Amino acid sequence: MEKPTEISSYKMFGGHSKRYKHFSPTLGCSMIFSIYFPPSSPSQKIPVLYWLSGLTCTDENFITKSGAQRAACSDGIALVAPDTSPRGLNVEGEADSWDFGVGAGFYLNATEQKWKNWRMYDYVVKELPKVLSENFEQLDMSRVSISGHSMGGHGALTIYLKNPDKYKSVSAFAPITNPMNCPWGQKAFSNYLGSNKSDWEEYDATCLIGKCNKVSAPILIDQGEDDKFLHDQLLPRNFEEACKSVNAPLILRLQPGYDHSYYFIATFIDDHIHHHAQALK
Repeated sequence: MEKPTEISSYKMFGGHSKRYKHFSPTLGCSMIFSIYFPPSSPSQKIPVLYWLSGLTCTDENFITKSGAQRAACSDGIALVAPDTSPRGLNVEGEADSWDFGVGAGFYLNATEQKWKNWRMYDYVVKELPKVLSENFEQLDMSRVSISGHSMGGHGALTIYLKNPDKYKSVSAFAPITNPMNCPWGQKAFSNYLGSNKSDWEEYDATCLIGKCNKVSAPILIDQGEDDKFLHDQLLPRNFEEACKSVNAPLILRLQPGYDHSYYFIATFIDDHIHHHAQALK
């Protein structure tokens, strides 16, 4: 596997925010990811928090808008932000709509032939950790947690629930918690996965929570009450009910007056970093 090429570096809170480009065999294209390295001694191994972004985003949105680096610096956590889909493959229709195709990988492995390169699940769960462990020896890949926003919150929840032994904790901002029952999810799943609803359940947090008997730390979710997508796309109450039915520990915080934006994320991101820091210690 080729070594990632550093394409930018900025000093921040004593550490460094860097971007890297590499060819992904999983996705069949070049991919970019960002890492914030907190200040550390040469012998120190740094735990990792993955951040999965939402529809239309790249690796840069979280890094430039969230302000997460200050808390990550104080808690000694590296932040890793991948992109949200393959890019540059020129599949017909890949950029026709903002909620499907480019920038909208939904963190699944597509089974429909046309979208066969859309394998963001394997990229995040398998390929990217291998790239990190082989190229950044200061990262402690045995201590890893995962978080995300909107589509990325869906990704974080489903990836954690399918791999509870790989991740110490999970959190999300305004996640799509029950994609089988919302327009964004139905559009993505029908095109990426086909018409078999049992295949959809494998990427739906509300379905998966009932199959996961090892939630190691409470699941933290922040949701803005003024989020225009709350009632038709995000459906956190469905996930809350599913958690209650299996006694899964959930902290669902509804935040009055907040919307779906990075202003909301920046307000509460420190709580999420500290939440993961406790689990990663």
